[in-house]
Amino acid sequence: MGERRDFIKKSLLGAAAAVFSDLPFGAPGYAAGFEIKEPVRDKLNRLPGGLWPVMLTPFLENKDIDIAGLERLTEFYIGSGATGLFANCASSEMYSLTDAERLTIIKTAIKASGGKVPVVGTGTFSHSIDTCADFIKQVYDTGVAAVVLITSQIAYKDENDDILKKRTGQLLKLTGNIPLGVYECPSPYKRLLSPELMKWLGETGRFLYHKDTSCNPEAIKSKIKAVANTPFSFFNADTPTALISLKDGGAGLSPIAANFYPELYVELIKRAHKQEDEKELNRLSARLTVMGSAAGLLYPMSAKMFLQQRGLPITSVCRTPRRKMEVDEHLKLQALMEMYKETLEQLRS
Repeated sequence: MGERRDFIKKSLLGAAAAVFSDLPFGAPGYAAGFEIKEPVRDKLNRLPGGLWPVMLTPFLENKDIDIAGLERLTEFYIGSGATGLFANCASSEMYSLTDAERLTIIKTAIKASGGKVPVVGTGTFSHSIDTCADFIKQVYDTGVAAVVLITSQIAYKDENDDILKKRTGQLLKLTGNIPLGVYECPSPYKRLLSPELMKWLGETGRFLYHKDTSCNPEAIKSKIKAVANTPFSFFNADTPTALISLKDGGAGLSPIAANFYPELYVELIKRAHKQEDEKELNRLSARLTVMGSAAGLLYPMSAKMFLQQRGLPITSVCRTPRRKMEVDEHLKLQALMEMYKETLEQLRS
């Protein structure tokens, strides 16, 4: 870890020219432009495409992190065909975790994965660029393949893309050659990236993972085209447009419903790449879309309850406030389980 941190420090761009305190977004120093002089894209490997589940965080009854449960969950994702993992994300209840806990769940996922798949993790939880840069380095030191930035943490809702671009450039300067990712997280507010900004991010060579939540076929097509021939891989979070994004050249998927039945998404991706029977492919996509409406019910508690029924030894405890599930909602979850079993049986026949 020490050698890795030394490398990062030595490669900081412009760090010797300025020393920043823990300044807010409005500080003049963060308005400086950023120009990529030496692209590093050729030095970085593209992340594998496929299914990248957004990981849950299992908790014990006292709401402490269930390390053993997290290890088992990691093994479950990989055993189901996941090609990568997104730890410390919204599904992980990241905003209810301390920095130490965030690092713990990332380290646990990496250790449990045993090098079988790469792991990415979120690194921005502040409205201070310096604070974000420091935590990005800490997350990178865990061994992640890339550190993910939350778009709505880099700029306020009423600020334009020029400001977002400038602050992202400042983060690039302060974090050396650390590989990065981007997540259009709905919280604290949903900020979508334009194709133009996606193109700029891709051409820096620093960005490897993008979790998209635009849910719009035309926007998806434009974004995928914008990052073509760069290391910036497009992963769609939206099930209704999942097949569309795969056909348009998206690298893969990162939907919340992969926390219920990841193997069904693995099958969708595999069949889309093989360009198998169009009718059957559309039928699977349509079924996943309908199932997804039930999967979002009281999420992530519903996902934990579903996995319990599938035999995973985890609780349904969440730190994110959730009311008690009503009787009709239990019936919907039960129906989702039946649809999952039926779909899996059909795919295997």
